[in-house]
Amino acid sequence: MINNLEDTYRHKGLRARLVGELVQKGINDKEVLNAIGSIPRHLFIDRSFIKFAYQDKAFPIGAGQTISQPFTVAFQTQQLEINKNDKVLEVGTGSGYQASVLVCMGARVFSIERQPELFTRTKELLNALGYRLRHFLGDGYKGLPNYAPFDKIIVTAGAPFIPKELLSQLSVGGIMIIPVGDKKQVMTKIKRLSVDEFEKQEFGSCAFVPMLSGVENK
Repeated sequence: MINNLEDTYRHKGLRARLVGELVQKGINDKEVLNAIGSIPRHLFIDRSFIKFAYQDKAFPIGAGQTISQPFTVAFQTQQLEINKNDKVLEVGTGSGYQASVLVCMGARVFSIERQPELFTRTKELLNALGYRLRHFLGDGYKGLPNYAPFDKIIVTAGAPFIPKELLSQLSVGGIMIIPVGDKKQVMTKIKRLSVDEFEKQEFGSCAFVPMLSGVENK
């Protein structure tokens, strides 16, 4: 049961300061910045870290997972070039923070999580906050073929390779952003130019928790 959803003027002020930091770091998509400025990130993290919620840092959220640092969330989202009503597949719901940013930008979000503990907790939180999306407990490597194609795909875990199943679910003209690599990854943007042609762009190195296959048993 979600009890305390308090979002104070202090929280809002800290978010405004965070947005300013993101602008200084190169985030210039106003819709991304507006979303981050409106979402109560402190509600998505463990209480022991709550006083640090608006620092540009990643924090553990349980089940061996983390909530990404705001800059990473903003950067990945900016690279997706979100338009209102875009149909977006998110691989790795995690805390739900990234999904909330996409929903705030007007995207129709379909999100997969393989950890039952996180799936249940995050679904409850997002519903309580009013962020409406489609939640699925499943294997991110397989995507959601029954709901494809997707205008955009975002992967929020480090994939050792680019899954062919996800590429096949990307619409022509669509964009996927995915960290690719083992211990360290390279942020990679893929645009589908035609049925069998893709364009790839690589950015700097990054570090995500590994993308695992299957659904974890309780």
